[in-house]
Amino acid sequence: MIRHIVFFSARRKEDVEAVRNGLMALGKIPHSSLFEVTLNTKVDPLSDAIDVVVYAEFEDDAALAAYKAHPLYAETTSRVKPLRELRYSADVVAA
Repeated sequence: MIRHIVFFSARRKEDVEAVRNGLMALGKIPHSSLFEVTLNTKVDPLSDAIDVVVYAEFEDDAALAAYKAHPLYAETTSRVKPLRELRYSADVVAA
């Protein structure tokens, strides 16, 4: 299983909800077994730069590649990209 975790910050505080709402469209792509978009609670003061977190699980690399190749992925990215500042991504294999 691949855990796909992506962290985003919005360019402006007013855009945080628009980023979150835009990223939620990715949940309509059928290749993940679990998909969540959440706001960062910012409990840890050292991680307050991150506003939104996407967490998804994929059966394997092929499922993750199919997810990223889906037309909705490109459409969503083009809508959200102008609203975001930072984007950090990590893909890890579950033990």
